[in-house]
Amino acid sequence: MLVVKLNNTVKSALRRIGETLAGTHLQQKDLLFRFLHDKSGSYLIISALLMPVLIGFVGLGTDYGLWVYTRQSAQSAADSAAVSAATEGNASALTVQARAVTALYGFANGVNGTTVTVNQPPKSGPQTAVANAVEVIVTQQKAPLFSALFISKPLTISARSVAVPTPGTGCVIALDSTASGAITVQGSSQINLQNCNIYDNSNSTSALTVGGTGAVTALSVGVVGGISGATSITAPDGVKTGLSPTPDPYAAMSFPPFYGCDQHNLKINSTVTLPPGVFCGGLSVTAGAVVTLNPGIYYMDQGSLSVAGNATIQGTGVTIVFTSSNNNSWATASIGSNANINLTAPTTGPTAGIVIFGDRNMTVGTVFKMTGGDTQSFGGAIYLPKAALNYAGGSSASHGCTQIVADTLNWSGTSKLSLNCSGYATKPIGSNTAALVE
Repeated sequence: MLVVKLNNTVKSALRRIGETLAGTHLQQKDLLFRFLHDKSGSYLIISALLMPVLIGFVGLGTDYGLWVYTRQSAQSAADSAAVSAATEGNASALTVQARAVTALYGFANGVNGTTVTVNQPPKSGPQTAVANAVEVIVTQQKAPLFSALFISKPLTISARSVAVPTPGTGCVIALDSTASGAITVQGSSQINLQNCNIYDNSNSTSALTVGGTGAVTALSVGVVGGISGATSITAPDGVKTGLSPTPDPYAAMSFPPFYGCDQHNLKINSTVTLPPGVFCGGLSVTAGAVVTLNPGIYYMDQGSLSVAGNATIQGTGVTIVFTSSNNNSWATASIGSNANINLTAPTTGPTAGIVIFGDRNMTVGTVFKMTGGDTQSFGGAIYLPKAALNYAGGSSASHGCTQIVADTLNWSGTSKLSLNCSGYATKPIGSNTAALVE
């Protein structure tokens, strides 16, 4: 019995040991399984492994923001530089002008990897055939900062703009700086300036005077001083006073010297054709006469160009110069009512764009009378910087381009001017502007 009990005891002990060992083995297997499938610590490892990548993406995002800001700034610099250079209009100074503007935006040519290129006309795009269009290209090399993990080479940031100059739209300017009534409209005169501006450089409180039942219609009116009769002015783009003087657009132009006399006190009462030359003592065209002027420069040396009513004087590519070989008895003009005037200026040469040219040395206030009315048409600039001009006329439909530049101007009758001056080689009156087109 003892053996049996012993065996039973041993068996029981062995069973318990076996169960314990089995349980221990199961626990170990469970622990191993749990260890292999436990994710609680893996995030630290994964994070450690991905940290450079995460930092790289953050750096890339930061650099991208800087690149976008630089690109926007470069575009603003290119836009401003293109407009400024196109407005300047001086071909020899375009690059200097444009680079001065981009430098104000922090894009100085040759500094910090910046290049500012200026082309006139543009080298690419739809404006390559537009001779006065200005192209500005701003490029800058930007080395990666926070994103160097992904990008090793500098990034090129580029901005491009193209601007085309828009000339000033003035067609009348009085240059006198102090005269009262430097521009005067009196009586029942009706002045209609189609799509163009009036400028008056006088600082008088009544620099521009509109009296009686006279009326002025223009695109805009700009006066250094003041206006008398402003209620009689219609100007969609505004009537402005207190402005800075408008520059003389033809101040840099001069006519060639002349010598001797080709005609003396010439009077014409028939139909003739005249060559260019020097007319001493004046030229008189009587009623019914028809004078055709060949292209060239006609010098009126003293005396007067007198054109009677119903007389005709015509010519293309013509400049008539009013001067004096002895600085006395300055030549002048008198064009009567209903005289038929049809003259256009040359488009090339020293007097390009000017159909009537008054010597700058003549006495201030020398009187010119051009009152032909509806049958009086000038294509180009009537440039009389020292003259007191009495003007009535403007068959604007014939040519569509008439400018008046005089010391003072007195309008009479009904006058019409327009400023469709493409192809006439005239200079713009008023400030040039420029518009972005690309």
